[in-house]
Amino acid sequence: MRERHIRNIPALSEEDMDKLAESHVLIAGCGGLGGNIIENLARVGVGKLTVVDGDTFTDSNLNRQILSTSDNLGCLKAEAAAARVNSIDPEIEVRPVCEFITKENAVTLMTGVDLVVDALDSVEARLILEDAAEEAGLTIIHGAIRGWDLQAMVVPPGSRLLHELYYQAPPKTISTSLSFTPAACASIESALAVRCLCGRATPLDGKLLTGSLKEMDFDIIQFGD
Repeated sequence: MRERHIRNIPALSEEDMDKLAESHVLIAGCGGLGGNIIENLARVGVGKLTVVDGDTFTDSNLNRQILSTSDNLGCLKAEAAAARVNSIDPEIEVRPVCEFITKENAVTLMTGVDLVVDALDSVEARLILEDAAEEAGLTIIHGAIRGWDLQAMVVPPGSRLLHELYYQAPPKTISTSLSFTPAACASIESALAVRCLCGRATPLDGKLLTGSLKEMDFDIIQFGD
């Protein structure tokens, strides 16, 4: 038990901490959601992270993306994520992948991974991620945001829940993201990830949590059979 994680006890057990230290999580996307998820998982004690994003930081990221600063505009998000993890805990094994998720690379990126976390901002990329996770036999922790609103769900392999959720996705509109919405959604995704990695059931297996931070109104919708 490392001193840096002592405040995790007793909310997490020493056995839980051992499981987290041995776990390998792939985070798809290093932006608003992904940056906060990476931060959370690094601090809670996950031992290995693969962080995937082919994008670079721009001015419009500064309002919400924890990894974005005035000093790293134009820099690769995945490399910034890896540097942040190394600054938090040099013992974490972190692999930056400066590529977008594609049909060609998704399955390969999941080799040796225990869990996949969706921090993407594209329906097409999410469906590619689900197809690859199904082939790899991996669970996805899904999250998405827009403005004040958020959603999250645990997607077991083979459930096709993201395909069901986005079957009639609306046309892409202008993105709107506030600073606190990705942080809130990322915290939910991180908590779900920790539960999964520790072998605990979650209340969002096959269920979609939706919420409005503006109205402080939340609901859970049953998906699948």
